[in-house]
Amino acid sequence: MVVIRLSRGGSKKRPFYNIVVSDSRERRDGRFIERVGFYNPMAKGQAEGLRVALDRVTYWIDSGAQPSDTALRLIAQAKAQVVPAAAA
Repeated sequence: MVVIRLSRGGSKKRPFYNIVVSDSRERRDGRFIERVGFYNPMAKGQAEGLRVALDRVTYWIDSGAQPSDTALRLIAQAKAQVVPAAAA
């Protein structure tokens, strides 16, 4: 099964996560099919904390990929960021 999940990067005590599409049998930080975004929980000030390619996420979900709970929360958060910017 294909899943959309977070892959951890960064250093000790400074996490950085890539949002990736991968086979569920692969390791968390192992081989992936496509990188569709990133999440930086340590972002401060002008640094970008979240970026998601919503068109690619929609494509993969339509193709049958299952997002993890955390990935689903971040995707919803990214959609909420895009909608107010488009309305303004």
